[in-house]
Amino acid sequence: MMTKSPQRREGAKPSSSSTSLPYPVTKRQKLTGRAFYESIGSPKYILAPMVDQSEFAWRLLTRSFLPLTQHSSLLAYTPMFHARLFKGTQTFRDHHFQPIRTGLPSPLRDSSQPPPEVGEQPMYLDGHPSHDRPLVVQFCANDPDDLLQAAQHVTPYCDAVDLNLGCPQGIARKGHYGSFLQESPNLIHSLVSKLAKNLDIPVTAKMRILNTKEETLQYARLLLDAGASWIAVHGRRREQKGHKTGLADWSIIRYLRDMLPDETVIFANGNVLGHQELERCLQATGADGVMSAEGNLCDPGIFAGDEERTLGEQRGEYWTGRDGKGGWRMDAVMRRYLDILYRHVLEKEPPNRTPLFVLGRKTIESTPSMVAVSVLSSEPTLTTFAQPLTDDQTSNSEPPAKKRKHNRSSARTTSPNLLAVQAHLFHLLRPLVSKHTHIRDKLARARARAGDMETYEEILSLIEDVTKQGLLDYESDPTQFLVDIDAKGEESRGDDDNNEEESSVKARRACKRPWWVCQPYVRPLPKEALEKGSLSLGKKAKRKLMEEEAPAERRLEARDEDQAEGQVEGKSAREERDAEDGVPREEMPKQAMVCG
Repeated sequence: MMTKSPQRREGAKPSSSSTSLPYPVTKRQKLTGRAFYESIGSPKYILAPMVDQSEFAWRLLTRSFLPLTQHSSLLAYTPMFHARLFKGTQTFRDHHFQPIRTGLPSPLRDSSQPPPEVGEQPMYLDGHPSHDRPLVVQFCANDPDDLLQAAQHVTPYCDAVDLNLGCPQGIARKGHYGSFLQESPNLIHSLVSKLAKNLDIPVTAKMRILNTKEETLQYARLLLDAGASWIAVHGRRREQKGHKTGLADWSIIRYLRDMLPDETVIFANGNVLGHQELERCLQATGADGVMSAEGNLCDPGIFAGDEERTLGEQRGEYWTGRDGKGGWRMDAVMRRYLDILYRHVLEKEPPNRTPLFVLGRKTIESTPSMVAVSVLSSEPTLTTFAQPLTDDQTSNSEPPAKKRKHNRSSARTTSPNLLAVQAHLFHLLRPLVSKHTHIRDKLARARARAGDMETYEEILSLIEDVTKQGLLDYESDPTQFLVDIDAKGEESRGDDDNNEEESSVKARRACKRPWWVCQPYVRPLPKEALEKGSLSLGKKAKRKLMEEEAPAERRLEARDEDQAEGQVEGKSAREERDAEDGVPREEMPKQAMVCG
């Protein structure tokens, strides 16, 4: 039943505890450093910022694998936003950050006071106090004034604002932000101190390590002296990206922990493939919290503890093999994800589905859809003020497939949560769609239109069918799934005692699961990538070779290649949406890149 949010009587004093308000009307006391960290519950697990991939629905999905009382124990970051575009472009703000329905108020008001819409319209998605806290909003910037004005738009809806100092992409070099500010310490100090002095919430920073531990320590002290309440440290250098990613250096993070004052809050990032690495990282680095990015994209249940996995196994969501290894079933995770999109983004009930298939059970007491309802509706939900979709907004009213392309611009959604679905599913389902290419092809054709949930439901049905068959095949002959990884990183059935210290083979063997189970993607180390041909010589090495052998026109081509670095062939759904809004997408990193 739809209910109207309560209206405050004229002349009545505002109440900071009213559930109809998205945040207290009274000015918040500003805490910093460890006092601030403790005030938000001292979370030791952190969902990292990722371009167009750490949006509200995915954050809520990740929290759903924790007990309801522990949702706030997970600290989450938004995707990285470009401060200048966020400050100056209304459509950019509206289509990337949606705390209220009418869009962020402009012109700016005092960030300590609620906008006038608050009394009439409760919170919508981002920063919702019942679902999406604690929350950090991250920006990239190279101008202190731009950064401050962008941050002032979001301060009522988050707990802190973070400065991205880790993005390693070529587009960040061109735009002079992210890790390419490392050579501008005065500018970095100005950016952090500008927020620290002018915002009523804390400022934090996410950085990468430098060439030496001493340089990294000096860098960290610069950020803390400028006013950063904590630092999140990615244990990789700027050049470690793509096939050159390699391993993160936890020892440098440990060095920072030992050399900085005890009251300094440090988060560690890097080398976290699965749940087992979380505690290992904390113990090795001495950090207060551990951050996951790509590991979370492949398995949003990465932060779930033993109790939650046991409950998941009872519900059929978590699978354990005869060797004791297990993981969250992809079909169950996709059900949760779609249910969140239905209930919170589209604001309608999920469709009725057949119960999740579980070996040895004809029916199960609760399906993942029912679980999602119980997990997400214990607090006041968004459905109490949701506006249901009309019939002409549903997929039933879409034109025939042959004519859809003519109406694509009008049908495409602006929701960052719907625009991210396809990319999320490719990460989540990577092992499954590699085997079942018909599902991969159908997912590739899915478009980010408002009515395309029907296509995702069809994909879910296909996934459930192949998962059922996979479970039956495993039950009849589990040996057919005992695939080993040989010294070259290829799948085989033999044992190969290779030098695992210099390869990714050991990690791949430890992480390998049947294709219907969520599992991390283990990148080959640079040496392996070179041997397999997936990594070639760098531009400097190529240029040196060409200078010795190639004619002048080849050298010109090399310079053109340098200038084009960072450009992405083709456009994602998000890029198409931004292009229609007039946003210069060439200033933003490509989708799903870890923001530093």
